[in-house]
Amino acid sequence: MGMSMASEQPLHWGDWVGQVAKRSEVIEWTPAVRMAAFLDWPTPPQPGDALPPLWHWFYHTDPAPSATLGRDGLPARGGFLPPIPLPRRMWAGGRVTFGAPLRIGETALKTSRVKSIQEKEGRSGKLAFITVEHVLDGPGGEAVREEHDIVYRAAADPSAPARAPELAPSTEPVWRRDHAMNEAALFRYSALTYNPHRIHYDVDYCRSQEGYPGLVVHGPLLATLLADLGRANAGGRQIRQFDYRAVAPVFAHQPFQTAGSPGADGRAELWIALEDGTLAMTASMEFG
Repeated sequence: MGMSMASEQPLHWGDWVGQVAKRSEVIEWTPAVRMAAFLDWPTPPQPGDALPPLWHWFYHTDPAPSATLGRDGLPARGGFLPPIPLPRRMWAGGRVTFGAPLRIGETALKTSRVKSIQEKEGRSGKLAFITVEHVLDGPGGEAVREEHDIVYRAAADPSAPARAPELAPSTEPVWRRDHAMNEAALFRYSALTYNPHRIHYDVDYCRSQEGYPGLVVHGPLLATLLADLGRANAGGRQIRQFDYRAVAPVFAHQPFQTAGSPGADGRAELWIALEDGTLAMTASMEFG
């Protein structure tokens, strides 16, 4: 549900807190098959199977008309999300709780609500943080409750001091996989999530407008790879909670490692590290 822009008084960002949008959709089999192929699974999920963790991101995507897309490729702001003027947008992290299994072939209702908006001053300039709550309800009840953090940043400033990178844990991980994403991988994931953000396919835009050296690997893709690493080592246990935080970008063709270690309390710590030890994402997973 969009907010009317015809008000006589100017609207503040806080006026968007509490905005709600709803969409009902069938959890089709095809996106799950395509993601299984992306991950080189030998056998894809079948109709009636529960969706693996974070695969709900392939559904209830925003079908924004082409005419409404902004310069960065994303839907223009001012509808569900406020018209924050900061030009750069990043998927910063989130917290996901899994309830009743969401099965392929079922219909699910997604309810999204703008939970909070905060302004801050960072080392690179002004920042705005938006937290959006998403709840997916299926035939078995609440399947997913998620808080998604989005950060808006000022234009890239080449003269700004470089931020000191965080380093990955020095302990040897118990689980690990090696990765590098090329242009085809980024295209396929963008198609799965109906994501038109130009940082994932327009390298000239990345360099001239965003200050990145190359194409950016999707934050949700990195989180999904971590969740899949945890799922593969869950020993049949159900995943109840998954929290993640983006720390540094990963670029196309840049080797990186998903890694993790189980804890003694039914939890696991996971992270993504680059070849030089720079930490790109952290996550924790709780098993039921």
